[in-house]
Amino acid sequence: MEKYELLPLQLRHEGTAVDDNFFSPRPANEASILRAHTPDYWNKLNTLSLSKSEIRATGFPLSQDLVDREVLIAGGSIEAAEFALQHGIAMNIAGGTHHAYSDRGEGFCLLNDLAITARWLQNNQLAAHVLIIDLDVHQGNGTAEIFREDPTVFTLSLHGAKNYPHRKEMSDLDVPLEDGITDEAYLKQLQNALDQVFNQFEPDFILYQSGVDVLATDKLGRLGLSLAGVHQRDRIVLNLAKELGVPIQCSMGGGYSQKISQIIEAHAQVYRLAQELYF
Repeated sequence: MEKYELLPLQLRHEGTAVDDNFFSPRPANEASILRAHTPDYWNKLNTLSLSKSEIRATGFPLSQDLVDREVLIAGGSIEAAEFALQHGIAMNIAGGTHHAYSDRGEGFCLLNDLAITARWLQNNQLAAHVLIIDLDVHQGNGTAEIFREDPTVFTLSLHGAKNYPHRKEMSDLDVPLEDGITDEAYLKQLQNALDQVFNQFEPDFILYQSGVDVLATDKLGRLGLSLAGVHQRDRIVLNLAKELGVPIQCSMGGGYSQKISQIIEAHAQVYRLAQELYF
């Protein structure tokens, strides 16, 4: 997508980031992938042998380039998590592929970088309890499935009640939102949800899926947030992580507004907040 090329250019242009702030990721290794995905599914991806119906569910024509891209995205999230452990926060300009299940791809997602990163952190004893805050307009159904029976990973999803996926999974906490919800009501729901989470779960790492398809201008989102509302949403999440001293890794997730400038501005806001709050 065009935004993956334009966002770094914008961040450099405005001075939010400089060249030294960026890194080129290594692909995730097979062992990391297999902690979140089944061997059978990973073998099908590697051999490009998904069935026609399985390919159709992903939304993409299957190719080696596509598989390599998803492996690289997952590697980027792992390395961003490493940087977050050092600096408190780090970002993956891509990532947030939350529709990928343990055994199949869906919704333009082949591998679940959130799940792969959570498992990588735990396997390397860098985090014991991981909180996934998913604020993309679409429910993180794949993430919910992967961690359904795992009390060490808490999945929180605020999403459009009537939006994709039409068959929802059960996260640890789901907050379905009505079409057209605006800033004040959304932010109240978010704060209530975070209060519930932290009353029952103490994370030592946070993965934040900060999709901007919640904007009123989004072609697919159907919610009603303004740019200011998305900015406040991100401030609430980043402030909370900062105040609690919990490292946070952010993935950009979805964004499909008609004007690319609106998508870039919405994503750039979270980088500006990171600079303001952490550096």
